[in-house]
Formats: sequence, structure tokens, C-alpha cells
Amino acid sequence: MSLTLGTGPLGSKPGGDFNFGWDGAPAHRLYFERFPRRVRALVDDRVVLDSTGGRLLFESNIPPRLYVPLGDLDASLLEPSDATSNCPFKGDASYRSLRVGERVIEDAVWLYGEPVEAAAWLQGFASLYWDKADAWFVEEERAIYGLRDPYHRVDVVETSRPVRVTAGGEPIAGSERAKLLFETGLAPRVYLPGADIAAGALSPAAKRTTCPYKGEATYWDVRGIAAGAWSYESPLPEALAVRGHVSFDGEGIEVEVAEPADRFALAGV
Repeated sequence: MSLTLGTGPLGSKPGGDFNFGWDGAPAHRLYFERFPRRVRALVDDRVVLDSTGGRLLFESNIPPRLYVPLGDLDASLLEPSDATSNCPFKGDASYRSLRVGERVIEDAVWLYGEPVEAAAWLQGFASLYWDKADAWFVEEERAIYGLRDPYHRVDVVETSRPVRVTAGGEPIAGSERAKLLFETGLAPRVYLPGADIAAGALSPAAKRTTCPYKGEATYWDVRGIAAGAWSYESPLPEALAVRGHVSFDGEGIEVEVAEPADRFALAGV
């Protein structure tokens, strides 16, 4: 995410400044980098992909995608497919289905047999859709929520700045012990302790999302605003500090963080 999405340097709208111009550079940019970790994918209990020679394709406005040498997929499980697709930046893709026992997973793998000249390095590599496999492992750790971008970072810090949250103009939360979550390529998020939210302001929502850096998010309706708040009940290590905290965003919700007072005073004075 950090290189290609949001304000990343390979995104369409980089958030920083360069000491060179982009005149003549393509608006849609690709970057193919080695990923020196053992990655395995399983369907049922069969290993269908096992690679230490994978690469990550960073592509503007698209999360990074793992490509592996075609030989790192079990060729005995691959079957030709009639499916094709075209990418103006990479070329024409052909697909392969996976047959594991009696189970057939259609169009699970794609590759560029003759990529465009600008992406010639894709030749000989293939990619397996993440959701087409039953389990993924990076070395011996199971990757439950997706492959992690090595350039992506999550930092959680405490803030003493007062935070005020309103929904529909009505105050619902206030805190002077909030936490700020900074995540590469994304706007900072404010997380408030559950105890600092007005009783009855939140009600459980059915929505759930997952993040490979933070874990599974539980959502809450906020006084009639659907899924206007979320929390991580069992966050991943990078986000452990926001456990028991809630963040807010949505139409009609305002989160105000006060500017620091007495900015040049000595600490503790």
C-alpha cells in the first residue's frame, strides 16, 4: 500500500515532493521487486504453490501482488482455461484452473506469456488469486488477512490533545487520552477508549472487514449512522495499543482534535 496507494510515491497523487519532474513518466507506474521469503499456498491439504523466488508487483493504485516463477506452482494441478484479459500496462493475460482431487478452482492463476515491452520482466512469472487458496503461509506463519507489504507501517501513539466526537451535531464522545494510529499512505485515525464514549451511542453492526496489518474490525452503528465506528477486538501486534478503543468516520460524524496549547512550554510545566 505504501508505494502504490493513497499518497504513496507510485500512486497517482504522491503526497511528497521529488527533486526531479515526472515529465514523460507514465501516469500508471509498475515496480517489480524481489520478495525473499518462503511463501506457500494450500488448497485442501495440498501445497499448490511453494516459492522462495517470488516478487511483488507494485502498481499504481493497486495493492501489491505476489508473482512467483511458474515452476513454483505444482504443474500437475494446473489446467488450461479459455479465459483471457488485457491490461494496457502489462499485456494479455492467460489463465489456468486448479484441480485438486475432485475440486476444480476455475481461473485461479494468471500469467503474461508475452508481456508488453515495458513489463518484459513478468515473463515466466504467474500469480495465484489470494482467495482461491484455502490457506497461505509466509515461512511458518499463517497469513490470515493477506500478504503484507514490506513498505507498509502502522504506528500507534498516545496523545494528550483533547478529542471531541459529534454525530448529527450531538456530542457522543470526548477524551484526553486518545490514541492516534498512523498508517502508511492513509490519513491518521483517532481511537478513543470505550469508557469515553456516551452510553447508548453505539450499537452492534453486521459489517466486518479485515486488514493484514491490524486484524479484523468490528463495526458499530452510531445513533442511526450505519457502521460509523469500528474497533479491533483482537488486533495484530502492530495495532495492539488500540484494543478497547473505537474510531469514528462517516456522513454526519465529526472528529475534532484540538491544537496543542502552550506549545513551547516545558514538559510538565
